Amino acid sequence: MTERDPASSPERRRPRPLNAGSLGELALGYAARFATSAARLERYLNRKLRERGWEGTEEPDVAGVVARMTEQRYVDDAAFAEARGGALLRRGYGPRRVSGALAEAGIAAELRAELAPGEGATRRAALTFARKRRLGPFGAAPPDRALREKQLAAMLRAGHTLDSAREMVDAASSAAAEEWAAEVSDEEG
Repeated sequence: MTERDPASSPERRRPRPLNAGSLGELALGYAARFATSAARLERYLNRKLRERGWEGTEEPDVAGVVARMTEQRYVDDAAFAEARGGALLRRGYGPRRVSGALAEAGIAAELRAELAPGEGATRRAALTFARKRRLGPFGAAPPDRALREKQLAAMLRAGHTLDSAREMVDAASSAAAEEWAAEVSDEEG
């Protein structure tokens, strides 16, 4: 094994420090590539500032850049929360998990409460999760006590209530589970 001469190895190029213009360009590029919330965009810009540094004497105005992106509707917390919450529900996650994901994305508690799924959507999500994971009546065989408890725990970790988890895991048949999920529409609950 030969030893490399540090003088001959190519030095990794350090990215140029940010300025007001490049900070705005970074924000625009990020918002164009990813659906994001204002808080996520702010975290991204602050991380880039830590990595690359700041060129200039004035302080970087990250909050101002995020506010401009929000004013121009490149970043819309309500639209992001609605899309992200709906996607998680369709994947089978429960309301607690949806709310937690939105909180992590920096969505305000009032907006999370306003966009909370109704009882009908919650039940459909529980049904979807049980089908995907082959829980309760969707499994190969009726669960014994230990398996039932594992299935309940999986549903609870996915953000479903204990009542919903019990309904799914203890359903007599897949038809009974589907009937339970269809009992309540979003307009009612």
